Amino acid sequence: MLMETATSHSIPSHTRSRAPVFVLGCVRSGTTLLYHMLLSAGNFAVYRTESNAINLLEPAFGDLSVTRNKRRLLHAWYKSRLYSQSGLDREAIEARIMSECRNGGDFLRIVMSEIASKQQVERWADTTPEHLLYLHRIKETIPDALIIHIIRDGRDVALSTDKQGYVRRLPWDHLPSKMAAGLYWQWMVNKGRRDGRALGGDYIEVHFEELIREPRETLARLGGFIEQDLDYDRIRQTGIGSVSEPNTSFGGGKEETFNPIGRWQNGFSAEELVIFEALVGRTLQETGYELTTDNREALKRADIRLLRDTYQAYFATKLYLKAKTPLGQLLVRRDLSWI
Repeated sequence: MLMETATSHSIPSHTRSRAPVFVLGCVRSGTTLLYHMLLSAGNFAVYRTESNAINLLEPAFGDLSVTRNKRRLLHAWYKSRLYSQSGLDREAIEARIMSECRNGGDFLRIVMSEIASKQQVERWADTTPEHLLYLHRIKETIPDALIIHIIRDGRDVALSTDKQGYVRRLPWDHLPSKMAAGLYWQWMVNKGRRDGRALGGDYIEVHFEELIREPRETLARLGGFIEQDLDYDRIRQTGIGSVSEPNTSFGGGKEETFNPIGRWQNGFSAEELVIFEALVGRTLQETGYELTTDNREALKRADIRLLRDTYQAYFATKLYLKAKTPLGQLLVRRDLSWI
């Protein structure tokens, strides 16, 4: 199911075919696969890493209209794979950043437009999953941005993120850690949908399962949204990254045996599934996924409601601290170590 709305926020059609495209979603939802499909379709700058420009770089270094902050950002960026994979000349990009950059959106736009120019293509895309939490900031600083929100069954997402240890349980939470992973999926998807709908016709939703089961039809509809031909045969032939080598946390990964749908059916016990669907079942249903349980008593349990509300508040507080406070700058700089 693709969802798209149209309002006065939409960008003019004559510029849409060159507008930057953000492929976003909760981690392990298929963002990398769809991003690599866009790159394989052609006319997009090939940059095979997450930019982290809005979620990490901007919060870490503060006001980028300040010269000192820009120099600090560049110093850190030059030491990361974000720079090494760009293929850019250090002196040339530094001159543009120092003269034109005023915020994280400017930084991303300058870097990606330079990569596109060097590769002689017309547009670029970004696939940093956490950028889903910063849609207002993206549109504020990159007004022509088009947002594709890819949504995957939260039960499969929870199993995958849990294997990677991406979401940590609160200290007093003794439920299986995949429950916390599911609550993170719920919070991120709901925030992305709520903020995305305010963007009108520059925002669209697509299900990961559609992309796997009906790739031609799904890509054709997305191609209409971004105003670019997404030819499935060309995409398969070019085969950049996870198009030919699926990115999976479950081992295997050969294209001919790649089946990432419905793994949750063997990943939850019956008792776990009752609790999981009591926690995030409403969001599963609102995004088009059927529940397998109908335990009304579990839905009414006070401890279930408390756990859900506590995690939603916890995730929202972490985001606020990270984006809005000096303490958040310290926390974000710690996260920079892995890029």
